Amino acid sequence: MDIPAAPHVLPDTCDFTVFGGTGDLALRKLLPALYHRDLEGQLPGDYRILGVSMSDLDADGWRDQVRAALRTHVDPTDLYDGAIDRFLGRLHHLRLDAQNPEDWDRLHALLKDRPNPEAAVRVFYLAVAPRLFGAICQRLDEIGVVDEHARVVLEKPIGHDLASAREVNDAVGRVFEESRIFRIDHYLGKESVQNLLVTRFANTFLEPLWSSHWVDHVQITVSETVGVGGRGAYYDHAGALRDMVQNHLLQLLCLVAMEPPTYVGRETVRDEKLKVLQALKPMTPTDVDHDTVRGRYAAGLVDGEPVPSYSDDLGHSGSRTETFVALKTEVQNWRWAGVPFYLRTGKRMDRRVSEIVVVFKQPPHSMFPGAEGATPPNRLHILVQPDEGMRLHLTAKEPGPGGYRLRPVSLDLRYAAAFDVRLPDAYERLLMDVIRGNPTLFMRRDEVEAAWTWTEPILQRWASSPDRPKRYAAGTDGPTAAATLLERDGRTWQEPDQ
Repeated sequence: MDIPAAPHVLPDTCDFTVFGGTGDLALRKLLPALYHRDLEGQLPGDYRILGVSMSDLDADGWRDQVRAALRTHVDPTDLYDGAIDRFLGRLHHLRLDAQNPEDWDRLHALLKDRPNPEAAVRVFYLAVAPRLFGAICQRLDEIGVVDEHARVVLEKPIGHDLASAREVNDAVGRVFEESRIFRIDHYLGKESVQNLLVTRFANTFLEPLWSSHWVDHVQITVSETVGVGGRGAYYDHAGALRDMVQNHLLQLLCLVAMEPPTYVGRETVRDEKLKVLQALKPMTPTDVDHDTVRGRYAAGLVDGEPVPSYSDDLGHSGSRTETFVALKTEVQNWRWAGVPFYLRTGKRMDRRVSEIVVVFKQPPHSMFPGAEGATPPNRLHILVQPDEGMRLHLTAKEPGPGGYRLRPVSLDLRYAAAFDVRLPDAYERLLMDVIRGNPTLFMRRDEVEAAWTWTEPILQRWASSPDRPKRYAAGTDGPTAAATLLERDGRTWQEPDQ
């Protein structure tokens, strides 16, 4: 078949508007990402970045704030005074009170204040609370700045359950067509995650092994050493299941389990991811009790330093919110039937790591009688962060005479070393995809709602259960019940250095 050429081209003109322009996400991730793309000459020749916030800063005040953020969040080797000044010259700030029509009129005037404004691609990045998504989109429509070149970016979470997700999607969908709504999950912009598709579908030796015939089980881990920090109010309402599992971990699961698309582009990848979500084994109350573990960090040591408990971080002890989740699920289709997928995520863990581990089955027959040494199963470790790459664990014979001494060895691919280039931050790739209009790495509405459909029974069972999250000391690998979840199946969690 003929594979369509990529239709996503860089526009000549772009206005990139960030609602929440003085917030942590904008200063820590979005603006440094745009600076890097400007440094590489990849942004449109005529572009502007408009910061919208409730702050009383004028344009110069916001530029000073952004300059400080760049010096904090960009590697010093990538900071050049001329490049910084050029980038800051593209920045404008507008104080906007959502209830004041005059402020929206000023935004309209600013967006129209350019030659041939109808030809400009307008990106509206909503780095604000999801409850504001619908109202902001409606206002943008009312002031006449939403046209066929406009697109909107939504940060997670999209709602806090299925009903609220549908409300958000309905409200935004009344203004923007689905093809112009970009629901962002920064994990999908990481090089190792994108390379998972290439590893699976561009290497013929691996794909035939990628099924229940040869895979014993799959583990997906996203662990953090930090606590809730300044996000306590949000996090206590969300918890680890909503904050991480419903989006990040399920998206990683989809890329591991999806069928080969006809080609990688536009809707084909998202179609296959949706099929995986729809094939997840539904969680009954009995399944939730048996196959999920929730925990909450207590005081402990992280990197040798004492850290407080979750209750101390919140300032009260009445919360039932989980900071750790481990669960077992299954993709009920022809390829994966019978293969367990184990997911875990937590805060204040012993290490910061995001990793996918595909554990293959043992050889069906032992051919080396009397062999010495352990023969652990072959494993493919896909390292998402902090060091992106892959590690394939094999069994080899130790050199020397006198019989077979078997030992595990690994083949390592570290992207930074293999390609000797700076690895762009995930937001750099995703923001460029938004500007070009490429939705491949963004979540579609039906994906979001399918993920909530699967997740919601877990939330409902937990809410009705008298059990509280199990305590685990900060700086450990989570509650002991998480280890038991695998041990009863004769398995163990695979750690990065194993």
